[in-house]
Amino acid sequence: MLRLDTRFLPGFSEELKAHAPLLLEAREALLAKRGQKGAMLGWMDLPEDTETLREIRRFREQNPWVEDFVLLGIGGSALGPKALEAAFADSGVRFHYVDHVEPEPIRKLLQSLNPHKTLVNAVSKSGATAETLAGLLLFLDWLKAHLGEAWRRHLVVTTDPKGGALRALAGREGLRAFAIPEEVGGRFSVLSPVGLLPLAFAGADLDALLMGARKANEQALAPLEESLPLKTALLHHLHRHLPIAVFMVYSERLRYLPAWFVQLHDESLGKRDQEGRRVGTTALPALGPQDQHAQVQLFREGPLDKLLTLVIPESPVEDLPLPPVGELPEAGYLFGKTLFRLLKAEAEATYQALAEAGQRVYALYLSEVSPYTIGWLLQHLMWQTAFLGELWGVNAFDQPGVELGKRLTRAFLEGEG
Repeated sequence: MLRLDTRFLPGFSEELKAHAPLLLEAREALLAKRGQKGAMLGWMDLPEDTETLREIRRFREQNPWVEDFVLLGIGGSALGPKALEAAFADSGVRFHYVDHVEPEPIRKLLQSLNPHKTLVNAVSKSGATAETLAGLLLFLDWLKAHLGEAWRRHLVVTTDPKGGALRALAGREGLRAFAIPEEVGGRFSVLSPVGLLPLAFAGADLDALLMGARKANEQALAPLEESLPLKTALLHHLHRHLPIAVFMVYSERLRYLPAWFVQLHDESLGKRDQEGRRVGTTALPALGPQDQHAQVQLFREGPLDKLLTLVIPESPVEDLPLPPVGELPEAGYLFGKTLFRLLKAEAEATYQALAEAGQRVYALYLSEVSPYTIGWLLQHLMWQTAFLGELWGVNAFDQPGVELGKRLTRAFLEGEG
């Protein structure tokens, strides 16, 4: 279950009623584009794609030999899989992410892997991502050098259904290829084969993940009073004058989730609106309780320029009791408690302390950290982002600033001869 708490934002119920026409208009405008070519709303339908799920499961069953899974991808091609695999991996397969181009770590990784037990997954919607292509050149050379003609069994691509360099490579060499649907962009692709393929090798519960995402879809389309994504979109809309949006999760298993959210929020909403004005807020990742000892001092006593979202589990899947130890009388207040009780107390204390300091803060409570609740949360945040695009008058599904950087990088390299 995913539950919104706004106890420290008095008056939100009245704001919700006052903004009802605006919110419903934004939802109507978004849904009117559904099915239009180029609208990039295919992520809404991913939770229902059971055929792709069956294909991925068959592929996993056909490759029981895999001990190391290497994902070549960057941004939306890696952040979601990394976040979910870190939270729910349960198969013994080791995962490695080449989402950078620093030579030393890649050289070290190549030296550590057994090519006979390694599956490489190259992920790029366009098939032209420089970082992914660079990694692929290195791993192709490595696989061929160690495996000869058998290299093809050890490379799988996830890419555009029809075009691009990776699709062409798969066609020429007879490689297994999974399609990112045409109307699904990278940062909205975690529930496509981009995320589902590595998660199948991680042993995660894919059915529960997609079931949770379907619950988010249901809520997004529900009456306003029951529509969690419209409510959180309104919270961000009401606080759009605050330049920073902190996303803080109280779960070590979800330590990579804030980075996924940062890309989703910043790349989708940091744009020029229809009148040419620069809009958007800057998402900042945080992890509790670690960042209570790093960033919360700033959050408490620094500028009041933030909207903070706390993601707090309400119960553990497993817990550890804290036993009494005579040699540590100073820890007496912990005896008889549990680790989760401490975690929850720290989260609630931070929530209250931030509110008392004047920061604008709300919480999303998870019944527990499970594939079902995180599938729900991921899809919820995608709906929230899409609604904000409508409210702020921007296209939440393009990234012109990023594309310029890609073009300039290629120009620099080509200019070197």
